Amino acid sequence: MAEDQSASGSRPEIPNRLFFRIGEVTRIAGVEAHVLRFWESEFPMLSPRKTPKGQRQYRRKDLETILAIKQLLYRDKYTIAGARRALRTNSAAARRAEPEPAAAAPPGGGTSQPPQDDGKASRPVSREGLAEIRSGLEQILRLLEP
Repeated sequence: MAEDQSASGSRPEIPNRLFFRIGEVTRIAGVEAHVLRFWESEFPMLSPRKTPKGQRQYRRKDLETILAIKQLLYRDKYTIAGARRALRTNSAAARRAEPEPAAAAPPGGGTSQPPQDDGKASRPVSREGLAEIRSGLEQILRLLEP
């Protein structure tokens, strides 16, 4: 897969279309298809519709959610449960605050994104957090086993 686009801090351009196939989403988001399928099982707000043949059709909203999940997990180092909570909290706050997309807000303003970690302070991980991480990794392993 191509180099992680979020590592440079820029979000990839999302084409102006109604639906995207899983292959297109993997190219735009920079994650593998099995990762997307795993995220669907872990994040209830990520629910692409399926065609009669069972192919996933992602909406623009789904793609934006995927990019937010990727940022939370890979750049901000959230756990799966932490990212789920952050997305739930931020989407609820965004619905209450303003109808405009968060991308239109200035950086550091009232966006629906979680606070940015400057990398100077690390978050302490509790024993429960480590157990949660282990459980998530075991689930991924089970998905990858033949």
